[in-house]
Amino acid sequence: MQSPFRLEGKVAIVTGGNGGIGKGMAMGLAEAGCKIVIAARNPDKTETALRELEQKFGAIAAGIQVDLRKEKEIPAMVQKAKEAFGRIDILINNAGTGIRKMPQDYTLEDWDEIMNTNLRSAFLCSQAVYPHMKAVGGGKIINIGSMTSIFGGAKYAIYGASKGGIVQLTRALAVAWAPDHIQVNAILPGWIETDLTVLSRKAVPTLDQNVKERTPMGRWGRPSDLAGAAVFLSSPASDFITGVALPVDGGYSVFLC
Repeated sequence: MQSPFRLEGKVAIVTGGNGGIGKGMAMGLAEAGCKIVIAARNPDKTETALRELEQKFGAIAAGIQVDLRKEKEIPAMVQKAKEAFGRIDILINNAGTGIRKMPQDYTLEDWDEIMNTNLRSAFLCSQAVYPHMKAVGGGKIINIGSMTSIFGGAKYAIYGASKGGIVQLTRALAVAWAPDHIQVNAILPGWIETDLTVLSRKAVPTLDQNVKERTPMGRWGRPSDLAGAAVFLSSPASDFITGVALPVDGGYSVFLC
């Protein structure tokens, strides 16, 4: 009997899957036997990630260059993925960006940049894969939120709004598409070691100590820590789970300090 966590024969699109959290999840899916499409802006980073997937797991993978801020590029990206592998079973809406400012200092351009990258693209990508998932009898969509989906931060007004919106989008899509056997869930990463958080630690000297003290497990997360949750929510093991926002945070969100 095949493990309910295996993904042989499945095809996943991972937006922003060429680095950080996205690459960690792509690695987990590849190890579980899934074919991977990395959809991202930087072709050099994508090529490096594809080589790593092949070398480590013998994965069948492809890269598609796409700017998810541009509405017309999204259906084309999904069609290319379908043409490459014949089907689409899994979508991980991971691509994101952030701009740290006090609320009064943001511009409308900042709002559009963050919202279009983080929230609008997740909605448009989900819309674009829906008919393909329905055609194969179901699918899995995983939206990537944040601790700012549930906590406030002085310099995260727009980012937090986008990530709070991700959770509500997840719930609405879960209800709408449950009859089509499409499960839609969210992962809320805690503080994870990525290129972006390295910059944050340089900008905020106390951040490293604060995160370790605030996290019961006493450490930063690693991109690989997201792999298990991504595999679970992509696999038959989670077929009766939908509309959930799952923190992967070392206990950060439950610690009353």
